[in-house]
Amino acid sequence: MSIKSAPGGWGTVVDMADVFEKFVAVVAAGLREADDPLDGAGLAGRVHLSRFHFDRVIGAVAGESPFAFRRRVLLERAAYRLLTEPVAVLDVAVEAGYGSHEAFTRAFARAYGMSPREWRREASRVFFLAAPSGVHFQPPAGLRLPARRKVRGMDVLVRMVEHHVWLTAELIERGARLDAATLDRPIELSVEGIDDDISIRYLLDRLVWQEEMWLASVEDRPFQVPECGREVVTPIPELRTRHADAGARFVALVNQLNEEGRFDESFVDTTCEPPRVFTYGGMVAHVLTFAAHRRSLLVGAFYTAGITDLNAGDPMHFVAEGN
Repeated sequence: MSIKSAPGGWGTVVDMADVFEKFVAVVAAGLREADDPLDGAGLAGRVHLSRFHFDRVIGAVAGESPFAFRRRVLLERAAYRLLTEPVAVLDVAVEAGYGSHEAFTRAFARAYGMSPREWRREASRVFFLAAPSGVHFQPPAGLRLPARRKVRGMDVLVRMVEHHVWLTAELIERGARLDAATLDRPIELSVEGIDDDISIRYLLDRLVWQEEMWLASVEDRPFQVPECGREVVTPIPELRTRHADAGARFVALVNQLNEEGRFDESFVDTTCEPPRVFTYGGMVAHVLTFAAHRRSLLVGAFYTAGITDLNAGDPMHFVAEGN
C-alpha cells in the first residue's frame, strides 16, 4: 500500500503514515489499560486532527474507519482471552467496550460465526479477523504490524547477533576471574550520552539487560531498568544465569525473524512513554550498534586487568568460520 500525504484542513498537509503510526500507538496503549474511555473524538485529539480529517486519513490508510479498526482489535483480544483464560464472558465483553453480554455476543457471532461460548471450546482457533491494513492484536497486550516488504537474506546479521551473544558470555566468564576491586574500578574512557561513570561490572550488566529489555518490548511485557552504577553490585553468577536465558531467547528471536522475512515488520513498544513503533530490523541494528561500543570497552579493560586471551572481539572470523 502506498501511503502519501493528504490535505489536513486549514491549508495544512498531513503525513498519512505518521498519523496512522500515532493512531496505532494510541490504540496499543489503550490495550494496556483496564478502562480506555477514548471515543472517536478523543482518538482524533491524540493525533492533533479534526474528527473529520482523522476519519478520512485512517480510513484511507487502514481500509476501515478508526472505530471499526479499534473495535476489530478489541474483538481479536476478546477472542484470544476466551481461548486462553478462564475469564467470564461478561468481563471480556465489558473490556471490549460492550455494554451488555447480549450486545457482545451478537457482535462476536457476526465476526467469528459463532457465540463466545462455542468459540472457547476449541483452543486451536485463529483469532485474527480480516483486516485490510494487516494490523492485528498481538498477545499479551500489543499490536502486530505487517512488513512493508519481505526481507530475507539476512544471514550475516543473524551471525552478528550470534557473535554478540557468544562474546557477551565470554566477557562474563572473564569477569569471573577478577576481584571486586578490579571489576568496579572506573574505566576512564567514556562516551557522554551513551555510558559514563563505567566499570567492567557496569558494562557487563548493561549488555545483559539490553537483551532483556528488548525481549520484553517485543513480547509486550513490563520491564524495569535495573539499577546500575557504583553503588550496585550485581554478582557475576547472576549475570551468567540471566545471559544464558536472555541470550538464547534473543538469538532464537532473530533467527525466527530471518527465516520468516520479518525484519521490516513493525511492533509497538508500549514500554516507551509515549509508545513508539519500531521495526524488528531497526531494533536488532540498535542492539548491535550499542553493544559493539560496550564490548570494545570491555575487551580493552580486560586487557588492562591482565586478561589477554580474549581475541574474538572482531566478528569477522566468527561470521566467516561459522563458530
